[in-house]
Amino acid sequence: MLRQIRRWWASRQPFPEAWREILRVDVPFYAQLSAGDRERLEERLKIFARTVHFEGAGGMEITDRVVVVIAACAARLVLNLPDEHYNRLKEIVVYPDAYRHPDRGSAILGEVNDFGTMVLSWRAVLEGLRDTDDGKNTAFHEFAHALDLGGGTFDGTPVLVSRCAYGPWAKVMSRYYKRLRGGETRRRVLREYGAINEAEFFAVATEAFFEKPRVVREKKPDLYEVLSDYYRTDPASELEAHLTGRRNSRSA
Repeated sequence: MLRQIRRWWASRQPFPEAWREILRVDVPFYAQLSAGDRERLEERLKIFARTVHFEGAGGMEITDRVVVVIAACAARLVLNLPDEHYNRLKEIVVYPDAYRHPDRGSAILGEVNDFGTMVLSWRAVLEGLRDTDDGKNTAFHEFAHALDLGGGTFDGTPVLVSRCAYGPWAKVMSRYYKRLRGGETRRRVLREYGAINEAEFFAVATEAFFEKPRVVREKKPDLYEVLSDYYRTDPASELEAHLTGRRNSRSA
């Protein structure tokens, strides 16, 4: 009930113009969206930013820039999804750079646990956004894990639109996951990290889907289709429309 009240209150607040400037400078995909999609992104962004707790660690200061950039990545994935898809995510802890996991002892850039906490490296978030077509985006990766957790566990299958969607999803995702585990190198589209397990495969596939959508659509059309059905978006067509608009603007 408290979360619903906070979401209602957040939805009533105006979107700060200073936040738009942050999006223009630090979030390249914002400019690629249509006017309607930008408005919807802003709505989802402000609700997320005002209902999830942000905490700095390792000397990190939480500023509006940090909150807006990370919340924009969260909003991008669920831009066209109905309802609340991050309801199990309560807190985001942000480090300035890579940090050492207390159990593993290794330096990592991000993680999500089943208690509702996400941890992110701010440097990795910014680098993932600046290189827009390398298929690597730490924030998208971790928010895909958060969506996966919405299904109850980290198993690579989030809550899908209907019961009949699970069959095609399992068939396609399993096939490409097995190919990646088998060492697929020809026309590799997905990062090798996705071969660790099904959860990592979904997160890696999400990165590629949003970062290099035309490559995924061309090389793995059935994978593109199931991801497009789940996220209810067609980023390849959106990118093409944006590029066409830029060319027309320059030639006018």
